[in-house]
Amino acid sequence: MPGENLTRTEARERAALLTVSGYDVALDLRSAIEPPPATGPRTFRSTTTIRFACTEEGATTFVDLVAPHVHSVTLNGETLRVEEVFDGVRVTLSGLRAANEVTIDAQCAYSRTGEGLHHFLDPEDGQVYLYTQYEPADARRVFATFEQPDLKAPFDFTVTAPADWTVLSNGAQEGEPRPVDDGAAALWRFARTESISTYITAVVAGPYHYVADTYRRTLEDGSELEIPLGALCRKGLARYFDPQDIFTVTKQGLDFFHDHFDYPYPFGKYDQAFVPEYNIGAMENPGCVTFREEFVFRGRVTEASYEGRANVILHEMAHMWFGDLVTMEWWDDLWLKESFADFMGAFALVESTRFRDGWITFANRRKSWAYRADQLPSTHPVTADIRDLEDAKLNFDGITYAKGASVLKQLVAYVGKDAFLEGARRYFKRHQWGNTRLEDLLSVLEETSGRDMAEWSKAWLQTAGVNTLTPQLTYDAAGRVTELAVLQEAASAEHPVLRPHRVAVGLYRRDPARGVLERYARAEVDVAGPRTPVAELAGAERPDLVLVNDDDLTYCKVRFDEASLATLRAHLGELTDPAPGPSGAGHSLARALCWSAVWNLTRDGLMPARDFLDLVLRFAGQETEIGVLQMLHGQAKLALDHYTARERRPEAGRLLSECAVTRLRQAEPGSGHQLAWARFLAAVASREEELRLLQGLLAGTARIDGLAVDQELRWTVLGALTAAGLADEQAVDAELARDDTASGKRHQVRCLAARPSAAVKAQAWASVVESDTLSNSLVEATISGFAQPGQTELTAPYTARYFEMLETVWATRSIEIGMAVVRGLFPAAQGDQATLDAADAWLTGHPDAAPALRRLVSEARDDLARALRAQRADAAA
Repeated sequence: MPGENLTRTEARERAALLTVSGYDVALDLRSAIEPPPATGPRTFRSTTTIRFACTEEGATTFVDLVAPHVHSVTLNGETLRVEEVFDGVRVTLSGLRAANEVTIDAQCAYSRTGEGLHHFLDPEDGQVYLYTQYEPADARRVFATFEQPDLKAPFDFTVTAPADWTVLSNGAQEGEPRPVDDGAAALWRFARTESISTYITAVVAGPYHYVADTYRRTLEDGSELEIPLGALCRKGLARYFDPQDIFTVTKQGLDFFHDHFDYPYPFGKYDQAFVPEYNIGAMENPGCVTFREEFVFRGRVTEASYEGRANVILHEMAHMWFGDLVTMEWWDDLWLKESFADFMGAFALVESTRFRDGWITFANRRKSWAYRADQLPSTHPVTADIRDLEDAKLNFDGITYAKGASVLKQLVAYVGKDAFLEGARRYFKRHQWGNTRLEDLLSVLEETSGRDMAEWSKAWLQTAGVNTLTPQLTYDAAGRVTELAVLQEAASAEHPVLRPHRVAVGLYRRDPARGVLERYARAEVDVAGPRTPVAELAGAERPDLVLVNDDDLTYCKVRFDEASLATLRAHLGELTDPAPGPSGAGHSLARALCWSAVWNLTRDGLMPARDFLDLVLRFAGQETEIGVLQMLHGQAKLALDHYTARERRPEAGRLLSECAVTRLRQAEPGSGHQLAWARFLAAVASREEELRLLQGLLAGTARIDGLAVDQELRWTVLGALTAAGLADEQAVDAELARDDTASGKRHQVRCLAARPSAAVKAQAWASVVESDTLSNSLVEATISGFAQPGQTELTAPYTARYFEMLETVWATRSIEIGMAVVRGLFPAAQGDQATLDAADAWLTGHPDAAPALRRLVSEARDDLARALRAQRADAAA
């Protein structure tokens, strides 16, 4: 739509012109429970009054509003002609005064795509649930706004809704709701917020199940801080909800941030809403944080899932300071909130909760995301060049989050934890309720650390690509190390920077009698340039393994010398750490780092996929960390489907499925490892024996001691059977009858689209590409079912159709749906040169396509090219 994609230049011009003093927003949501209209979208009434100053009398500006209809626009007491000032996405305001007030009365549309005000009808009980999601710029779908992060203002919200609903916003509820419509509805009024950005305002409304608690703390000045806590979910999920665990982590996090930030939580209450059909993990709306409801676990999950939820809770809590109290000026500096929240979430997790090994998960999972993103053609500096809102949307990626967090972990090693935290404290107090740029943070860190942050920033924040660190050793005749050096390589010719790294180098030796591979020497060194000697390790006995970046202090890809790699091939499962070291990590961080390193070798085509899978077959069963094990399962599945030479896949699949069955039967009954192996079996089973076992588990005729086949595991197993052609529509519908819920519906849609039938694939394609009736979650489920790696003959006819539909889908669908379709339907499963050629032809032939669309296709094309290189390496091995 013209004008919807706000540019940075427009935002800067408007910010120079305007200062916003306040919003009054009134939403009437009674229509949410009414029957939908015969034509057009379901809408709600939205009335907004904005008070703002203008530096140039007589100037013209615009208000952002995406709405199907505007009733009226009144500027400074004058009623404007709607058809002259509103174009569907912007309201033009001319003849501005020094002080202005505009009131815009509109009909806005409920969303089914997770953007704006999302409308969800629960199939289980027929109840309607609403919530908002705005980042980066969808508040304009709910009320009239100046939609950019640096035009902060206080907000006053009022909401009219059915009287029996729970209604929440950023501020605390003021008094009891006032009855309207003879008591059928009520009007809620919420306390005025502090000055915040539009994208973090929020409304949650519906018959939610709500649980309350309170956080209390005595501050240093002797005053008492009391924060009302709330946790809520749909009524249909209430029997699975575990608010006490959520509150425990919440209170631990609040203690941690109060201890370290010296700035009390500034937003009054702290509600956490777990909402349906959510597009992202969570959103840091101050006082009203929203999460995807999949964090309410309907079945048994491993401890890694609880750790993951706790990490997200703490990530969002960190945003209350990094992002909400102090906000970036424009999306260029998105890292100022996301990188810090990602790092501080992991830091708080390890320091304040039961998940003491959180840095292992960070090293193995979050960094894997970052390494992949940093090797795509779309890689960018942590501080990115964000030209417009489409750019901003795509930059919520592994670089902004995980690489940025990894860089901050390196920064803490570089300047020291005390200097880092003192810099954060000064940053909050100096810029509270304001907007900042990169230089604002660097200046306080220079004050507290005494380091030259400009050079550090140039190397780490303003350049792209990941460096590679490799050990180089020489020995004397007695077998002692005469010199150990760390070699550093640049990412590529396009990204030639060699960065300063504070790294630990660990030397490990195998004890055959005890069957362990353990560290006996360690040194920290500042790596700079292409070669850095580690003088402290000269004279050490010959190691069996040299681990550069031991304790995971820096962000880099690690390589091994030949002797170390041979040791890992034979003894990776024996690798242990000593007692927790400077990182605070537990006993298996070194092993997790080595798993991460050999995976990077596999992705880079330097280790054949068969060798990586052999490591998994031999040593995954010894992995004690459940999060690492589950990561290995995902990587093994990816290596099998995309990195293994085509002619070897049947045999590789057989070995993996046999391994899964063996480990499943050997795992401790009722353990998380047993559950993880059961899910992996469902992912890789292809032979008759394993599929029969899955059928028996589903039917109840087969049993694994301690394995509870609950509803979520039933759907996982059924998905494997439908994709193999061993369960039909009747079986899927029968399972839905057992689980006739919103979650069950998503699983049903996925399973139905996974069936190996040309007619099924045609129907799934049409429902996603040729129709826009499915909600965001059902689009995601359909795509997941459609794109089965083992069904390439059925999906091959859609390769040409994929490239033909791209621009139409991108132009006509919401950006969330567009991203899901472009990424999810890319024909990666075909895994052939013809698909790569088709992608290259599209990119060459569509130079003027939307930059964001070209970026998505380019990323998918690069993943396919990497897979083809890995297949060739595997075939040649």
